[in-house]
Amino acid sequence: MTEPATIARIYIATWNETDPARRRALLEASWAQDALYIDPLMRGHGHDEIDGLITAVQQRFPGFRFSLLGKADGHGDHIRFSWQLGPEGADGPIKGTDFIRLADGRLGEVRGFLDQVPAAA
Repeated sequence: MTEPATIARIYIATWNETDPARRRALLEASWAQDALYIDPLMRGHGHDEIDGLITAVQQRFPGFRFSLLGKADGHGDHIRFSWQLGPEGADGPIKGTDFIRLADGRLGEVRGFLDQVPAAA
């Protein structure tokens, strides 16, 4: 799994998956066991903590979905892409860019940046 578009698609699918068992399967298949996720608001290490972060975002923004903005790109073991979070089919009020370092073809480290966040979010 090294194609930037595939990695970004699976990453977004993981954040959108509301079924805990299916989300856990996505985490185990595509994230390194000791993966690290960091953005300005939260941090998680390993599958359990990252799963908890995803659950918290889904609870805070019910009905919102992540979607890709533009095209994912990368070189070597680094990937970057932008995303939005909002109602499906609408312009998302929250936007960001994530930088991923792969570890043996799986997500090893994600550094997230928030590009647009409403004052009330």
